[in-house]
Amino acid sequence: MISIQALEKDFAGPDGTISALRGLSLDIAAGEIFGIIGRSGAGKSTLIRCLTLLERPTRGRILIGGRDITALAPAALRAARRDIGMVFQHFNLLSSRTAAGNIALPLELIGTPRPRIARRVEEMLALVGLSDRGNAYPAELSGGQKQRVGIARALATAPHLLLCDETTSALDPETTKSILALIKEINRELGLTVLLITHEMDVIREIADRVAVLDQGEVVESGQVFDLFTAPRHPVTHALVGEVLQRELPESLAARFLHAAATTDSLVCRIIFTGPAANQPVLSEIVRRFGLSLNILQGHVDYIQGSPYGTITIEASGPERAKQAALNFLRDNALAVEILGRVRETHPVVA
Repeated sequence: MISIQALEKDFAGPDGTISALRGLSLDIAAGEIFGIIGRSGAGKSTLIRCLTLLERPTRGRILIGGRDITALAPAALRAARRDIGMVFQHFNLLSSRTAAGNIALPLELIGTPRPRIARRVEEMLALVGLSDRGNAYPAELSGGQKQRVGIARALATAPHLLLCDETTSALDPETTKSILALIKEINRELGLTVLLITHEMDVIREIADRVAVLDQGEVVESGQVFDLFTAPRHPVTHALVGEVLQRELPESLAARFLHAAATTDSLVCRIIFTGPAANQPVLSEIVRRFGLSLNILQGHVDYIQGSPYGTITIEASGPERAKQAALNFLRDNALAVEILGRVRETHPVVA
């Protein structure tokens, strides 16, 4: 559906050229929800403006549905933009128009006959759950209702691509969930490709199929959402995931780690549970099989795209042979294990 090829965008700054996008390449499949996340200044806004050609890329190509939109003449570009719907952070509704009037606007601009506009507006109001609010003005609508009108307006021309630019950033958590559920439902029912620009990892976790992490105008990591959450590689991704999933050890525990640990010291490790393994009683099995004493230091279970993901940090005390056998047992059962360090045994160990 979308192929972004070596995209670059430079701006003239007071001290020279500023590179907002640096050789950015991405492929987004038709019908998927693709998230793009990054901190402020990562290049997200510049990218979405380039995708709509509100900003002309300095170099590179953007193919949408096989057409290079960067090479289109003005008339062809206007026609191509009809196939792209845009939902904004701050709604951008016309206060002088009702909800129905706002949804009708893009249809009026392309010369759609009035009877067709009326039918389409009615369809869109029903789609976003606002059939009874068509005559309401923006000032009479809640934030969530305004965003539903914005989504309906974006879909009025029946686009194949929906661009969502920080769509839920101005909404409270409960309303955010309802809007994300609506976008997911629209994606499923209409087969619409959705490109979601956000700085909130919770949004990515909730509905995205795949995600790309931007930093300083570059894609530093991309892949399936579950993979990036459970095994982030780049420091930026690790930090973003850490805001949603607690992975860092408390300082009080980290301070106990020994610089020159002996094999008689307790082993501290993090066990990562995914899929069916998340429901297995592996800790009790380790105690039973290997006779180790386990102290649970930290842990949580979360769900990412409906799949369980849990981490638990344990302190294992006992004979070294038993510790190593337990580690092998965990790995043989398809559990990821990170050895974090050693701490002084609190009880004497009989080897």
